Amino acid sequence: MSSTLSTQQADLDAEFGPVLITGGTGSFGKTMLKDLIKRNVSEVRILSRDEEKQDLLRNTLKSTNVRYFIGDIRDRESVDRAMAGVDCVFHAAALKQVPSCEFFPIEAVRTNILGSENVIRSATAARVRSVVCLSTDKAVLPVNAMGMSKALMEKSALAIARSLAAQSPTTVSMVRYGNVMYSRGSVIPLFINQIKSREPITLTEPTMTRFLMPLRDSVALVHHAFQNANQGDLFIRKAAAATISDLVLALLELFDVPEHPVEEIGWRHAEKLYETLATAQELAHSQDMGDYYRIKMDSRDLNYSLYFSEGEKETVRHEDYHSHNTVRLDVEGVKALLLSLPEVQAELAAW
Repeated sequence: MSSTLSTQQADLDAEFGPVLITGGTGSFGKTMLKDLIKRNVSEVRILSRDEEKQDLLRNTLKSTNVRYFIGDIRDRESVDRAMAGVDCVFHAAALKQVPSCEFFPIEAVRTNILGSENVIRSATAARVRSVVCLSTDKAVLPVNAMGMSKALMEKSALAIARSLAAQSPTTVSMVRYGNVMYSRGSVIPLFINQIKSREPITLTEPTMTRFLMPLRDSVALVHHAFQNANQGDLFIRKAAAATISDLVLALLELFDVPEHPVEEIGWRHAEKLYETLATAQELAHSQDMGDYYRIKMDSRDLNYSLYFSEGEKETVRHEDYHSHNTVRLDVEGVKALLLSLPEVQAELAAW
């Protein structure tokens, strides 16, 4: 068994030439980078705007296999410089904070839509083998500017994938996932900080549900897309969900502070009661791959009758896949998942 796994790992490592991660100093980018270093990938390039974060990452990792490119995906020239000679691209750069995108929606357009198009077109021009674009559950039935911009990123990626000739060496694919636990801006570090500083936990709506995915699962999802994608595929990893109130209770029990104050502040602007990972219409064109769904590209061309004059019956056999109807974790289940996170383990050890 051990020998077989080692052989499979070696085969997987051999698949990678130079890899580019856009937004490589973010939560996902750093986790993917460390994973690729463990796989002994010959060269990983980081493209991001923040030289301070790059310098911190460089001094922390001390890896000779990593090259750092200062640039912005809004600037095609800086993307092209980082792209030259790359084998595959993991596109994670984005504006991800809902309030930021609400206040500055055009900035979300410039980064999440136009910047993403720069990355994909640069990859196809450089004849990169694979580009995997990261999206979010907020792109499905979006109610805020961040989700809307990510939805249009998906549509732009699909349009490019659809336009590529059959003999194109580049495969464009996407992944979509929900809340990544302990990522930048997520509620878990916020709640832990409030516990440790003895401030009330600010709970929005107790019955809200959210998908819960460890960073390791988001990395596994991207690897799955890289290994399995056909042109224009979108992959979703099935995930459990929990109510926000159960998440809070789990943290209070882990930190043994049952009397810690909790303040209900109500729904924030541009929030949903639950998040959706796939619509019924998408699932009608999906392949169930066990832990994953593959949603196949809509390959219709500019024959508009296919959009306006023809319908389909398959959609009615499905329902949307969302955080209200997926596997629901109770408090004990949330605690077990939290305890699997190194960051939570470190917080508890220091408590």
